[in-house]
Amino acid sequence: MPSCVLAYSGGLDTSVILGWLMEEGYEVHAVYVDLGQPCEDREAILQKARDIGAASARIVDAQEELCRDFAFPVLQWQAKYEGIYLLGTSIARPLISKKCLQVAREVGAETYAHGATGKGNDQCRFQLAAEALEPHVRVIAPWRIARFRERFPGRTEMIAYCEQKNIPVKASTSKPYSSDENCLHISYEAGKLEDLDVNGVELVDFGMTVSPQQAPDQVEQVTVGFEYGLPVSVNGQTSSAIDIVLQLNQIGGRNGIGRIDMVENRFVGMKSRGVYEAPGMTILYEALRVLEQLTLDRDLVHLRDRLAPEVAEMVYYGYWYAPKLDALFAFIREAHRHVTGEVRLNLYKGNVMVDGRYSPNSLYDEGIATMEGGGSYNQDDAEGFLRIQGLPCRVQARVTPRTY
Repeated sequence: MPSCVLAYSGGLDTSVILGWLMEEGYEVHAVYVDLGQPCEDREAILQKARDIGAASARIVDAQEELCRDFAFPVLQWQAKYEGIYLLGTSIARPLISKKCLQVAREVGAETYAHGATGKGNDQCRFQLAAEALEPHVRVIAPWRIARFRERFPGRTEMIAYCEQKNIPVKASTSKPYSSDENCLHISYEAGKLEDLDVNGVELVDFGMTVSPQQAPDQVEQVTVGFEYGLPVSVNGQTSSAIDIVLQLNQIGGRNGIGRIDMVENRFVGMKSRGVYEAPGMTILYEALRVLEQLTLDRDLVHLRDRLAPEVAEMVYYGYWYAPKLDALFAFIREAHRHVTGEVRLNLYKGNVMVDGRYSPNSLYDEGIATMEGGGSYNQDDAEGFLRIQGLPCRVQARVTPRTY
């Protein structure tokens, strides 16, 4: 009997897929990759997989790795897809594939299955990561298989299948949207969110944040410390990567930080509407940007900002394990060698405002920058600087005068 590793969430889709794969003749090993999803009973999820008939079911804790090795390098790039989205789901998918393939190697499985649809981005992220790590892997995506879609055209048929097989599922009420969550963010899409006339932030029942209107009426201050461009502390307390994210999720969440509603361009070509919340990562992006203003050379940070959309696009599309991204991550590690210090922020009703910043490597020189008299900058030097800079303008103006 061929064996298969299934990226298993315990939800309706992957529970049905688990049963279906068994009917297809596979020995199925269910893998729940723990990325900090708020889940009531993870052991119950594993027991559910065993009850369905999985040959094995396990939890793989990847929370620290997700933050330290995946989210934080993207943070250093200040990478946001289409200028807005902090890539929480995109970052997680290659790690899920990695963990599932590690289990596949352990149990001797040559097939990897997931529950992503044939319309979305996740199928690309799962498969591109899997093939980059294991070129001989066979990927099964049931939603791309016609006989699976014919058997399960909708949730009604899937729920009926679960009832027939005595697979426990949540109440059969139709949700107004679907969600995906990890410690970095929660995303909401589909259902009523497909109607662009619907106010997304009013429809969604957010899991990490209160609305800015309901946030406290007083400012909350938070200090974030960095070493080499990586977060290391919150309010003076050194913590692990996951603990920093979780602390800032709580702090940012109660202040209404990090909600967005956007229409984005999927890799497969269509536009889709997504609502996201990422309180902790929103704070980290802002804090790091403030510290970079002190510690990064002008031309270096401008180059980084020109390349950041390229990084965001590669992560969004699923090219995590690619030579170009390897090189770009090596670049940003070098670029952030001196990005060390602390940033103090004020949080208020969805807003993040800088209150103070310090770095032992600060390039800011008050003696040079001061607008007061004296200082170490000689303004006479600007005369020759501007004459040289203006030379091409003067030549061009003589040859091709502009009308004004």
